[in-house]
Amino acid sequence: MEYTTLGDTGMQVSRIALGCMSFGDPSWRDWVLDEEESRELIDCAVEFGINFFDTANMYSRGESERILGDALAEYDRDEMVVATKGFFQMREDDPNSGGLSRKALEQELDASLDRLGMDTVDLYQTHRWDYDTPIETTMRALDDAVRRGKARHVGASSMWAHQFADALATSERENLERYATMQNHYNLLYREEEREMLPMTQRENVGVIPWSPLARGFLARPHEEIETTTRGQTETEADRHPYLENGGREVNERVEELANEKDLKMAQIALSWLLHKDAVDAPIVGTTSVEHLEDAVEALDVSLSSSEIEYLEEPYQPVEVSGHR
Repeated sequence: MEYTTLGDTGMQVSRIALGCMSFGDPSWRDWVLDEEESRELIDCAVEFGINFFDTANMYSRGESERILGDALAEYDRDEMVVATKGFFQMREDDPNSGGLSRKALEQELDASLDRLGMDTVDLYQTHRWDYDTPIETTMRALDDAVRRGKARHVGASSMWAHQFADALATSERENLERYATMQNHYNLLYREEEREMLPMTQRENVGVIPWSPLARGFLARPHEEIETTTRGQTETEADRHPYLENGGREVNERVEELANEKDLKMAQIALSWLLHKDAVDAPIVGTTSVEHLEDAVEALDVSLSSSEIEYLEEPYQPVEVSGHR
């Protein structure tokens, strides 16, 4: 396993982060693994040298956090870097169980820590932008969470670049804890982040940990096979992204072509492309099988030439912004 410094936190994390959205309760999503299957993958991740785990309170309504916390309790907690997120409403009858108000952040972070079985989480992230709460209020609440020892660092997930710039400026002006990481939507089929967000994260030394590095499986198999998977068959229109629009199909075909030439999996080519990007610290890889997790780890050894990278990127055309509103 390779390790890197996460932004300017000083923390050393594996270059592959294990995403835990697929762990929890199959009644939440058909493709989610139950506790026994989830723990097998977590154990394998630790065996492979992965020390970075990303979950969220909304995943299986908290079950993902509980399973991850129980599994990591079997290991040295100090060796692990655990990240979770809050924003989405957790209880239908409680509007204050979502959003980024001080009340929501404090009570939902406490609930996450309880499920994880931890006093402190290494990275607490705001899952989306809250249009109803002033950014000053959110950043003060996050600053307090760090000062109280409930979070070591804070991060953000998908938002507009101008919003992220506003958050960073607010922290600097008010002398508050700043966002140390950005968990954004970025892969070979969705590269809109290259316009503004990634140049900003590099300038500000913010760690980048992209979600959906394999485009929800669209980069792991030929495009005509996507709907044969459980996830492909059960996703709603709200779950879909413009992966096969504006050159997406040709990008998919070129990934398949290069994988065949190198005797590799398509997922390994796509993940290697992301790992070659200077702005990226650790892609968050979600998986439902040990085989796919092993493929992801092996992608660290895949080398792509500049001409191969250019060949993969060439068909891409702009698409509608996806992953946030």
